[in-house]
Amino acid sequence: MKKIALGLMMLGLSGCVQVENYNEVVKTPPPAGMAGYWQSKGPQSELVSPEAIASLVVTPAGDTLDCRQWQRVIALPGKLMRRDDTLYNVTNKLEVYKLSREGDTLQYAGMTLERVNRPTTECADFLTKNPLDTPLP
Repeated sequence: MKKIALGLMMLGLSGCVQVENYNEVVKTPPPAGMAGYWQSKGPQSELVSPEAIASLVVTPAGDTLDCRQWQRVIALPGKLMRRDDTLYNVTNKLEVYKLSREGDTLQYAGMTLERVNRPTTECADFLTKNPLDTPLP
């Protein structure tokens, strides 16, 4: 019992961001230069296969689409949230991922994404059928 209590205490002190209700998350616009399309380049250890592709779409209003594809497309709409000085993407499935950008490279969900001009065809098809609240210009 003491081990469980200690584990819960350590989790609480570790700075994990939790979200209980997606609808209560306050959406925040991204910092300058973050809006656009981002995509993994090369194998990423966080993805299920070296052939898998991760994409992130960020609108100027802070709406997002986390789109991952390998044998099928898994696309989760979300929104940007700021806690203290840290920016996070919260998906509608309550997954929370930290974001940090340096130039045209974005660290996201343990992956490195690079800026691209357009999403993959599969993610673009998903966006056509399921548009975000605020599209990219």
